[in-house]
Amino acid sequence: MGKFYKHFSFSCLVKMASESVRELSKNEFESAIRGEVVLVDFFADWCMPCLMMAPVMDDLAEKFRGKIKFAKVNIEDHPELAEKFNIVSIPNFVLFKKGKQEGQFIGSMTQEDFEKKLRDFI
Repeated sequence: MGKFYKHFSFSCLVKMASESVRELSKNEFESAIRGEVVLVDFFADWCMPCLMMAPVMDDLAEKFRGKIKFAKVNIEDHPELAEKFNIVSIPNFVLFKKGKQEGQFIGSMTQEDFEKKLRDFI
């Protein structure tokens, strides 16, 4: 019962995170990061700090609508993408401008701190 509860609660929290933060597949990734400014959250369902950052991502996606696109990649489903960008700790946020990696933020942080960091890229 403990395993079911743990899996159920984590999966639901991550999957229900937001309509503003789109989960990308391997096939969608390259075209998605070609946008003007795109922030990709590399996460896992079992990662508690990742779950804690989901509502922050939702709020920031609304605040930066039209300026930064927000997306996420599950490293369990797409380990090749995690390896490509040297993701060894999560949550791990990679910022792209026109397909090129321009910034990286590792770990959880307050919404205010995250917002300040993102403002430097717009």
